Amino acid sequence: MKILFIAPKYSGGIGGHAKRVADKLRADGFEIELMQVPHIPIKKLKNPSFAIISTFKALCGTKKYDVVHAFNIPSAFAMKSTKAKKRVLSVHGVYSEQIDALHSGITSSKVKNKEGKILGWADKLLTNSKNVKKTYKEKLGLDFEYMYGPIDIEKLGKIGKTVQKKKQVVYVGRDSHEKGIDVIKKIETRINAKVVYCTDMKWEQAMNILKSSKIVLVPSRIDNVPNIIKEAFFLKVPVVASDILGINEVISNGENGVLVESENSEKFIEAINELLEDDVRAKKITDNAYDFVLKKFTWDTLFPKYRQFYLDLVE
Repeated sequence: MKILFIAPKYSGGIGGHAKRVADKLRADGFEIELMQVPHIPIKKLKNPSFAIISTFKALCGTKKYDVVHAFNIPSAFAMKSTKAKKRVLSVHGVYSEQIDALHSGITSSKVKNKEGKILGWADKLLTNSKNVKKTYKEKLGLDFEYMYGPIDIEKLGKIGKTVQKKKQVVYVGRDSHEKGIDVIKKIETRINAKVVYCTDMKWEQAMNILKSSKIVLVPSRIDNVPNIIKEAFFLKVPVVASDILGINEVISNGENGVLVESENSEKFIEAINELLEDDVRAKKITDNAYDFVLKKFTWDTLFPKYRQFYLDLVE
């Protein structure tokens, strides 16, 4: 089976997920090609420039595929122009809500007006969240399938030995408004530990810092099912996170993590400082989280579903 993947980049959130899925499918005998498009670092214009260049590349292409799978809305334009029997579009999070958080009202309204039409270009819509599936059904009457994004426990298992620093907490993610990094920066001096920010470093380095930390902070205003939560679950680092859709799909408050009202600085301070002093509670949380991630988010559990998804498309 010949499959073309299209993403603005093959690292980070949804792009990194695309690369991991591609690698697993190749190992299982699928013929996977990744469309490569030059990166143009133009602030606020990266997505439009990618959409234009990738669409031109698709229109000029002569190859035919069994499946073209686009990851995120900007990739849909090239998906529509690719010669393929079936078209799949993956969206991690509700795209119009993400644009709301990042751009002006004019940009947001334009996206909302076109979102349903663009999603309609795909034969199959895929997401990694039950909440996103539900939201799109309620808002636009669209039917999504959902499959969680696995983590590579073999790769995580190779993270070197570290000594946990009892007075260190960590933030791992983009330095951006929707990720809520400013929430932590505003309260940093009132946290009874050193706060380390991993915003622009190699994954291995970030994971080493995560593993050596007492708590990982996920203060997102809008998010989906962040990889950092699953990685922390596996590395047995307790998570204190915003109680928002996506995150509260995988964290049960007090059981496998701690949820705090989004942007509530006082509640974040209280939750962090209390957990820093309660090793018994932290161990209960991390033990439950570790069991949860092994049951729900490994390739052993999820790859058969991914494999069957593509096979069913071309039957």
